[in-house]
Amino acid sequence: MIRFFSENCSFKLTDLRKIKYWIADVVKDENKTIGNINFIFCSDDYILDINKKYLNHDYFTDVITFDFCDDSKISGDIFISIDSVRANSIAYKQLFMEELYRVMIHGILHLCSYKDSTKLEIALMRSKENNYLKKITI
Repeated sequence: MIRFFSENCSFKLTDLRKIKYWIADVVKDENKTIGNINFIFCSDDYILDINKKYLNHDYFTDVITFDFCDDSKISGDIFISIDSVRANSIAYKQLFMEELYRVMIHGILHLCSYKDSTKLEIALMRSKENNYLKKITI
C-alpha cells in the first residue's frame, strides 16, 4: 500500500492513482513487491529535525528514506522536504514536479537496495532515476 502524508507543510500531491501505478511499475521492474510505503512531504525544518534525531546529521537534505523491507517486499517511510525540492528545481532548472518525481523515485530505489555513497553507486542511481522518470505519464 502506498500512502501520502504532509507534516509541517501544506503540500498535497495530485494524480495519486497515476503516481501509485508508476511506482508499482518501478517496483515490479526491480523484481520487488510493494508492502507499506509512506511518503511524508514536509518542510526543511521538519526533515532537519529527523536528520539530527535519527541519523545524527546536522544538515538539510531533500529526502530521507527509512527502510523496513522484508526480503523482496519493500516497505518504508520516505520523508521529502518540499522546501528543498523547490530550491533544487530552481538550482537545476527543472520543473518542480519533475524534481519531486526524481526525489520520490530516489527514495523508492533506496528501498530496492540501491545506495548512493560512492561515485559508481551515484551513477547507477542517476541512471535508474532517469530511466524511470521517462516512464511517468502525468
